[in-house]
Amino acid sequence: MKRFIFLSLLVMLIVSLLTACGGGKPANKLEEIKQKGEMVVGTSPDYPPFEYVDSAGAITGFDIELINEIAKRMGVKVKIVDMPFDSLIAAVQEGKIDLSISAFNYTEERDKNVDFTDAYYYAKDRFLVREDFSENITKAEDFAKYKIGVGTGTTQEGWLQENLVDTGLMPAEALYHYDRAEQAALDVKSGRIDVYMGDNAVVDALAKQLGGMKVAFEAELSSGPVMMVIPEGAKELQAEINKHIKALLEEGFVDKLAVKYIGGGG
Repeated sequence: MKRFIFLSLLVMLIVSLLTACGGGKPANKLEEIKQKGEMVVGTSPDYPPFEYVDSAGAITGFDIELINEIAKRMGVKVKIVDMPFDSLIAAVQEGKIDLSISAFNYTEERDKNVDFTDAYYYAKDRFLVREDFSENITKAEDFAKYKIGVGTGTTQEGWLQENLVDTGLMPAEALYHYDRAEQAALDVKSGRIDVYMGDNAVVDALAKQLGGMKVAFEAELSSGPVMMVIPEGAKELQAEINKHIKALLEEGFVDKLAVKYIGGGG
């Protein structure tokens, strides 16, 4: 009898310790992150100044510094996972990563599968060309006669497909799809393609980094508010991230990041 009581107390003690150490099943995504003490964040580090690999081989940038500060305020660590841009949303859906920060813009199509945080930055679209490009561009459609490069899975890709290719203004084979923004810019510089379409900050960073290129046109076509992607229905995580975005905007932290990485507020 005494042995039975001892074993029962031992089992109760083990259960209690497991619960205290976070052994209980988390009720939601936010609780899951806090229990494990780590937030797994996917990004495609080919999009300076938002996310890129520095000379030391580390992933850094506007987005990376922002998510690290948010995680710090949440009391958890960050694990950055390098992934192709067009696989990030699926990775969030499938639970391979907890969220993604990679200069995402909202689209209704994306919203069918995942949720978004509040915006932390606002972007425009820019068209990058070689310095010797002399055409007078008055509207984005003027680029339809050129070879255009764009990031796979980006809102810019969707805009070009819908407004230039699907309308018949541009042949499908003149639209070049890239996994890496830097490679597209290099192909502009080498003359393999004529134009690269991307976010304003990214185009500026690539032009400065690689040289020999300039911006030929700017407009708000596919870009706009920049947000993070989170699992659909993760309301607690969404509220937590939004709380910190709001605070960081009000404190001027985001403006300082914009000055540091972009050269001005967004």
